[in-house]
Amino acid sequence: MEETFISSKPSGNEQSIDLNQITLRPFHLSDLDDLMVWRTDEKVAKFCSWEPYTSKEQGISFIENIPNKFLWCKAICLNNRAIGRVSLKSRSPHDKSRNKTAELAYVLASKYWGKGIATYVVKQVVKVAFSELSHLERVEAFVDVENVGSQRVLEKAGFQKEGTLGKYLVMKGKSRDMIIFSVLSTDLQL
Repeated sequence: MEETFISSKPSGNEQSIDLNQITLRPFHLSDLDDLMVWRTDEKVAKFCSWEPYTSKEQGISFIENIPNKFLWCKAICLNNRAIGRVSLKSRSPHDKSRNKTAELAYVLASKYWGKGIATYVVKQVVKVAFSELSHLERVEAFVDVENVGSQRVLEKAGFQKEGTLGKYLVMKGKSRDMIIFSVLSTDLQL
């Protein structure tokens, strides 16, 4: 699992954002400075498998290796500035006949938490997953038990909580309990 989810707690900056200004697009090397804002933020990395970046070379490597890591990955953009990332990862990316499940993950710059952006994006990605990646029957997401904000995001986006996976993974040297959420293609009216 490359990443788990960030928190979506209000950040104190409650300025309203027009969700129609949120777009999803491929990452470009020109996004490096924007990417570094959230990839260097300890608050963002708290529930992620990665440590905050310490160099731009790490950001360049991330952008250049997206095709090798994900089934589908896009920059979450506000006014064409990359404020986060959303991705789908497959257990068997080269064998669609055996793999009907994709894992959803997303990251959002902390200054945009609590504004409805993550919920909006997750809803859009689920539609894309089941329409553009027609072999998929299930999208699942794993959330740290302490990450209440992301649990709310998934619930608002129509995901069902399936249960808690005790000591599911070791992250940053500590065993973590994770909650698994899912949405099935049959759950949606596309």
